[in-house]
Amino acid sequence: MPQNAPRLEIRNLTRTFEGKTVVDDVSLSILPGHVTCLLGPSGCGKSTTLRMIAGVDMQSTGEIYVDGKLVCDTIFRVPPERRSIGLMFQDFALFPHLSVAQNVAFGLKGDKSENRERVEQLLDRVGLLHYIDAFPHELSGGEQQRVALARALAPRPRVMLMDEPFSGLDNRLRDGIRDETLSLLKEEGTSVLLVTHEPEEAMRMADEIALMRDGRIVQRGAPYNIYNAPADKAAVAFFSDINVLSGTVQGALTETPFGQFLAPGVPDGGRVDIVFRPQHVSIDFDRQGRGPNPTSLQGTPARGVVERARFMGSESLVEFRMDHDMQVLRATVPNVFLPKVGTPMWLSIRRDRCFVFPSDE
Repeated sequence: MPQNAPRLEIRNLTRTFEGKTVVDDVSLSILPGHVTCLLGPSGCGKSTTLRMIAGVDMQSTGEIYVDGKLVCDTIFRVPPERRSIGLMFQDFALFPHLSVAQNVAFGLKGDKSENRERVEQLLDRVGLLHYIDAFPHELSGGEQQRVALARALAPRPRVMLMDEPFSGLDNRLRDGIRDETLSLLKEEGTSVLLVTHEPEEAMRMADEIALMRDGRIVQRGAPYNIYNAPADKAAVAFFSDINVLSGTVQGALTETPFGQFLAPGVPDGGRVDIVFRPQHVSIDFDRQGRGPNPTSLQGTPARGVVERARFMGSESLVEFRMDHDMQVLRATVPNVFLPKVGTPMWLSIRRDRCFVFPSDE
C-alpha cells in the first residue's frame, strides 16, 4: 500500500431510522497511527457512525474501507470479528468471572505461550502486570479501563474505535489515563477514531477533529485550526463561552461600540454577528470618564459597569453591563481579579481574535 494511504476510510455514509436521517453523507479517512476525533453534542450521530464502522449497525448508503479493502457497503459485508477493528466503550464490559490475564487474552487465537507473552507485554505497558491473576472486582475504575485497553489492543487491530471511553472516570485520573492510552496506541501504530462530546478531550488527544452537528460533519481540521478558524458561530461556541455583537452592514463595514468591523461579501442592510471569546477581552480602569486610546490591535475601547465577578480557580470571570446598549459581555482574567459591582471599566477586544459571520437570526 502507498505510504500515505488511509488505514480507515468511510465514504458517503448515511443512516436513516424510520424516515429520519441521523447520519448524513459522512466521509472520513484516518492514516496509520493517527487519532481522529468525532466531536459534537449528544444526538448528533457520532456513536451511530462508530457502530456502522464496527459492523454492529448497517448503513443505509456508503462504503467502509480498511487498508484500501472494502469491508462493507449496502450489499457486501465483512463480519465485525473479521474487520481487524478494536472497540472501547464507556462501559469497560470486563468479564467478571475471568482473571485479568484471561480478559486480555479473550480475543487471541493461536499459540498459548505466544498469547501469554502478548498479555504480559500489554499489562506491563499499562502498569498492571502485578494484577495479572486478579479479578475485575479487585480493581479500581481506572485500572479496569487500562485492562479494557489492553484487551482491545491484544489482537493488534488496525483500527481502534473509542466511544466516550474516559467519561466514567474520576477527573483526577482522566488526564493521566488519556495520555497513557494515547501513548500506547501510537506505539502500536493503531489508527484511532474517538467519539466524544468534550472539546478539551478532543483537543488533548486528536491529530484531527471532525466537528459533527445534526448528522453531518461541518468542519474538519487540526485542533489549532478548528479552534482558531471556526466555520460558524456554533463552532466557536462549542469550544468555549462566547460574546456576540450584532450589527448591520453598510459598505462592507459594521459599526459597533468597539469601532468598525469588516464584513466582506455581506450586502448592505445584512446583519452580522461579531463573535469573540472572553479571554480576548482586555480590561482597563476608568479615568474620570476616559479609557485607553484606540490601537490597531485592540480597536476602540467601550465602557461598561461590573455586574458580577467570580473567581474560577485559575482565572476570574467578570461580567459587564455595557453603557452603549446595556448588553452583558464577559471577560476572563488570569489569577484573582474581583472588582466591586458597579465599578465602571473600559473593555477592548483583540481584533485578530474576532470572527464575523452572517447573522443566523
